[in-house]
Formats: sequence, C-alpha cells, structure tokens
Amino acid sequence: MENVIIIGTGPAGYTAAIYTARADLAPLIITGTQPGGQLTTTTEVENFPGFPKGITGPELMVQMQQQAERFGTRVEFGQIESVVKEDDGTFTLKAGEKTYQSRAVIVCSGASARYLGLPGEKELTVGGHGLTACATCDGAFYRDVPVCVVGGGDSACEEATFLTKFASKVYLIVRRDELRASKIMAQRALEHEKIEIIWNSGIKQYLTNEKGDIRAVELADTQNGETSELEVEGVFMAIGHTPNSGFLNGLVETDENGYILQKQGTRTSVEGIYAAGDISDTEYRQAITAAGQGCAAAIEVERWLAEQE
Repeated sequence: MENVIIIGTGPAGYTAAIYTARADLAPLIITGTQPGGQLTTTTEVENFPGFPKGITGPELMVQMQQQAERFGTRVEFGQIESVVKEDDGTFTLKAGEKTYQSRAVIVCSGASARYLGLPGEKELTVGGHGLTACATCDGAFYRDVPVCVVGGGDSACEEATFLTKFASKVYLIVRRDELRASKIMAQRALEHEKIEIIWNSGIKQYLTNEKGDIRAVELADTQNGETSELEVEGVFMAIGHTPNSGFLNGLVETDENGYILQKQGTRTSVEGIYAAGDISDTEYRQAITAAGQGCAAAIEVERWLAEQE
C-alpha cells in the first residue's frame, strides 16, 4: 500500500513528488506515455524563475526528476488505465498487467495535443510521414523543405519561429484574420522573413506521394470555401489540447471538456484524489503554475493523510 501515487511527470507531477518525498511519504510517480510532459516538446523556457539565461524544456524536466529522486521518489514508466476507489477508502490503480494500491492519488496527467480529425491522421503521425504536433521533436527532419503550422495562438507562433531554423519556408495557417497569440509571440512570427501567414484558411485534406508521405495540403478558405493546394512536406499541429482524464472513467467530476474540477485548493469531488497542472488548468497553462499546483496538492495530501491517522 503506497501513501501516495502521482500520475504524470510534468512540472506538476515532479513538484508534487519533491514535496511529498520531503514529507517522508515515499511517493511513487507513474510517468505516463510522455515522460516529462509537454515541456519535453518545447525549446527554450525563458520564463521559469531561477534560470536567467533560460533552459530547454527537456533539461528542466530532467533536473526536476533528479531533484525528486534525490529525496526518495520512485519513478516507474507506465500508463495508468483505471482508478477505482475501494470500500475502505483506498485506491486501486491499474497499468497494463500491474496493479497498484494507494491511500491517496495526485492526478497530474496533463493534456495531449489536438489534431484536426481528418482521414489518414493516425497513419501520417506513425512512422514520420509528415504530420506531428512537436516541432522540437521533429523539426530537424525537415531541413530545407517547406512546412506549415496550424494554429493562431502562442504555441503556433512559437512552433513556426522554431521551425525557421530548419525549414526553407514556414506557412502559418490561421482560421481567422488575426492571431490569438500574445503580442511578443505574434510579432516574432509576423516579422520573420521565413514565415508567411495564410489567413482565413484551414486544411481540408492531406495530400501524399507514393510513399505515403505528405507532399502538400488542400486548403479551404473559411470565408468563401474556395480551395487551393499548398506544397509542404511537414504539417505541425498547434491547435490546443485535450485533457488526459479518460482513464478515470468518470470517477471524479470534470467540466464538459474533461478537465478535472477542483473543489477546494487541489481537491477533487472524490476524497483522497487531488488534481494539479494542465489536467485542471484551463486558464494559465504555464509550467510555473503547474509546479505551484503540484506543491499545493502535495501539502494538502500530507495534511489529509495525517488527519486520517
């Protein structure tokens, strides 16, 4: 029987692990399918306090893991598939053939990138056929060829700017006639000589060559419906995320989009289950706010377990 199991290894999960470990709770953290979370898909992190010169997302997550392990956190690779609350108030968690039991659970499973839902997306994302949601992971595969980024927010502008290091041309496909990004991120994209913004447009279908690789996309004008073909060899999605809460199977209360609702602090509708980071945060979505929530969840779990005793 574990004192606390933490689901997810982003800033929220590792911070919760650091605090619960220092409280002598010997936490077990389950990585999920993307160890390190979304930050492992970003380049320079310039706004995390304590790093005046910036730090890469992957480096930051490695350091957080090392700090958590220093205090006795155990890290296991796996994906939790179900959580059940037992009659005695404890929890049973399953990950493949493994079963875990815990007195408390902190859910820090974050959110996953969204795609357009067009035919062939699964095939195109598996095996590197030209469709991805991670410029940091895959940008270097697209040297000296044209690519496009779909989206109009901060992530889209950041991805587009990053891809200019490799691609010969970067098209930013925006459904509206303006960017939703913050002023500084929008300005970087608008002023970059390698970036061309295609306004009022969306991808209608992916066009592939005989190898099954993307060779172009068919665009549809969102105002008049007119279609056109844009030659690109890589398509990068930056249109938001879906919370990774499906494994809970309705155990805790969520909003209509699946984000876990926090009742008081980081508590959920089920006693003993806490939520921190992007699995609950629809407002800020920052590494530092996720870390702060991970800290809060850990302190609340420590107090709650003490009360149970």
